[in-house]
Amino acid sequence: MIDISPSVMQFLLAFIVAAPLLGAVAALLPAPPGLKGRSPEQAVLRHGVTVTGVILAAAIALTLGFDHDAPSRFQATTDISWIQALNIRIHLGVDGISLPLLLMTALLFFLCAVYSYFKLPAGPSAKAFVALLLVLESGTLATFAVLDLMLFFLAFEMVLIPMYFLIARWGGAQRQAAAWKFILYTLLGSVVMLLGLLLIGLDSGTFDMVALASDNGRGLSHTTQLLAVLAIGAGFAVKTPMWPLHTWLPDAHTAAPTVGSVLLAGVMLKMGTYGFVRILLPVTPDGMHTFAPYLGAFAAVGIVYGSLACLALTRKGGKGDLKRLIAYSSVGHMGFVLLGIASMTPTGVNGALFANIAHGLITGLLFFLVGALKDRYGSSDLDTLAGATGAALYGRAPRLGALLAFAAVASLGLPGLAGFWGEMLALFGAFDPAEGLSRPAFLTYMAVGAFGTLLTAAYLLIVVRRVCMGDPKAGPEISLADVQRYEFAAWTPLVALTVLAGLWPAVLLGLTDPAVQKLLAGGNS
Repeated sequence: MIDISPSVMQFLLAFIVAAPLLGAVAALLPAPPGLKGRSPEQAVLRHGVTVTGVILAAAIALTLGFDHDAPSRFQATTDISWIQALNIRIHLGVDGISLPLLLMTALLFFLCAVYSYFKLPAGPSAKAFVALLLVLESGTLATFAVLDLMLFFLAFEMVLIPMYFLIARWGGAQRQAAAWKFILYTLLGSVVMLLGLLLIGLDSGTFDMVALASDNGRGLSHTTQLLAVLAIGAGFAVKTPMWPLHTWLPDAHTAAPTVGSVLLAGVMLKMGTYGFVRILLPVTPDGMHTFAPYLGAFAAVGIVYGSLACLALTRKGGKGDLKRLIAYSSVGHMGFVLLGIASMTPTGVNGALFANIAHGLITGLLFFLVGALKDRYGSSDLDTLAGATGAALYGRAPRLGALLAFAAVASLGLPGLAGFWGEMLALFGAFDPAEGLSRPAFLTYMAVGAFGTLLTAAYLLIVVRRVCMGDPKAGPEISLADVQRYEFAAWTPLVALTVLAGLWPAVLLGLTDPAVQKLLAGGNS
């Protein structure tokens, strides 16, 4: 920890949330003379790298100045009145739950900006691409930083339009249909969620998330809590996405450009599960207690469903697109996050938060790698890549093959890598759920989840065998570029953090655990 004054910390958090919007506006303006470089397109892409880099630096400074001895306390807070008539405030702050998500979000956007500088997806305009990327960054960062229900809703919705256009304008085949499906699903979920947020705010007399969490549902009747969990949970479940509300995700991932898929999986899916932890668990504990067994059941089904869908895509002749396969794998991985949350125990919720971060790092890396494969082979279809002899990445592009194998074993939860701890803790949470929850039911969910880990290992190892192995001399001569310098720059941080989180989980758990303990105790611990 570095000693940084509270006012500077306050400024840093406000800057992190607001700076991307200012950067988006600046991206649409003409580049000043002397800064255009070889072309205006290059200038605006460099602008995107600069803005996201400055925001990442601010997020790192915020992390260094964060009081790690008190991660359960909200720090760097701003609390000023915004709409007085409705008692809506601009209330910002971070604790041990939101800080890792904030830092990971800033990192992924910077890496995507670096990647796009060298590999801009085909589309209408570089200016529009960078501006949309920065608006998307502002919305996601704000979601993890705001502490007012209405402000949370606005930030939650702010990300939809830029992601819609990134898919619809810079995506691949079927991009229009995928973008419409994405926007319709998420908007419908958001409308229902807004009703639940209004119900809580109007019934309790405040939209302040800190005050509501401290009250721990004591000011809300059981019926109000049930209705709120049903409405708000539906919105979060669509964004997560929870089975069976997941059907927009495979289409969106398949059509999205590489950086769109990275951000969709690495950041946007986390907004839904973060909402469960930040709002529903502390504000409506009785309602969550009632619905927890059902949430656990949906989570367990999602784990197995996602894995079986992936296995179906890996079979020969299955026409399995690798981007679609990773999207279905996300349904399974987010099922572990939801199972941990459903257990309503510190162990399970810590596991859910850890799995959130691990999924963002690992799946972000996987989508980067699959995007690189598609650039080289012209397709991400597994049958096309495997062919008669296999893509033989180990022989043709050994570094790319090694990275793909690394990401696959990290995703299947190999001990020593980030994917292991979150899923294991989520299963431990289900083994001994919160008092009053049916232990036989959660033991069943745990067994189903454990079976899902075996299926996950099966389909990922099949992918590695079909894509990485084979005799490169047996097939046609293919000149295949191995990992480029800009790809190393974009991917190395994700590899390093995946290893660090796997070998030293206390770095993350030391932040989240005190905050989770306080959250589940209603702010009284």
